[in-house]
Amino acid sequence: MGVLDEWVGTAGDEHPFRLGIAARVFVSRRRRSVAVLRGWGMGLTVCPTPIGNLEDVTLRVLSALRDADVVACEDTRRTRTLLDRYGVNAKLVSYHEHNEEARASELVERMREGAKVALVSDAGMPLVSDPGYVLVRACVAAGLPIEVLPGPSAALAALVASALPADRWRFVGFLPRKAGELGKVLSEPGGTLIAFESPKRVPATLALLAELDPERQVAVCRELTKAHEEVVRGSAAELAARYGDAPPRGEVVLVFGPPSEGEDEGPPAGLDHVRLLVDSGAKPRVAAQVVAELTGGSVNRLYKALTE
Repeated sequence: MGVLDEWVGTAGDEHPFRLGIAARVFVSRRRRSVAVLRGWGMGLTVCPTPIGNLEDVTLRVLSALRDADVVACEDTRRTRTLLDRYGVNAKLVSYHEHNEEARASELVERMREGAKVALVSDAGMPLVSDPGYVLVRACVAAGLPIEVLPGPSAALAALVASALPADRWRFVGFLPRKAGELGKVLSEPGGTLIAFESPKRVPATLALLAELDPERQVAVCRELTKAHEEVVRGSAAELAARYGDAPPRGEVVLVFGPPSEGEDEGPPAGLDHVRLLVDSGAKPRVAAQVVAELTGGSVNRLYKALTE
């Protein structure tokens, strides 16, 4: 029997009314419930932080940061700005991609000794294109309790703001730089696609998609939750033309609707190059494989279009 089962059971045995009081007292102490149940306060609390507007931090996150013995953060200066805004005094230690392995071991040892650790990133949910995976896995391996608090997420905010289908979607983090790899990611089935992208690379990414699937619906979400927030929606061809000579400024999330389907979608991108290779003596299947590797297109679709 767990601590909670034993405690509530005792209250219920004495009087039904007392059970209600006990439950309310327990709920009122929610910020320490995991600690009471699983080890006198030790463990990890994953805390999402605002992605632009400091007022988006939740009360539970602030409570967890106040209660923590140490806060592990990407950039201590950025985290200190948030804590100072709300009068939170906390001990900060750096935790980033360059020291994850060593710092995770240190933090696990501190938690084993009874410390409460809060994990934050510069913005949004830790682990989502941010450090934290190594620490969470280390806590799981050590049998330490982990609590994940809900909160701001650039990916989810962009998905909703895009007005694109949200019943089936996937998030791929930052898009690959190489055109062939990028084309493969953009062409994969799987519903709506959400990705982070450098503002300087947005024109090239949209231009490639316009070649592969010009009518595919896209949303360029810029500076979400900030003063200059902007969401521009349109087809890949329309947005490629819009941003061709004027890349967006600020932090960008791209949301791509499901790939276009249908028999009248036109010839695949790169078909002319396949024909040139074949005319030069290459075998059709080999030519299709070479062009597909460079463009990120489908080998089968290129080969089929060539031989039809």
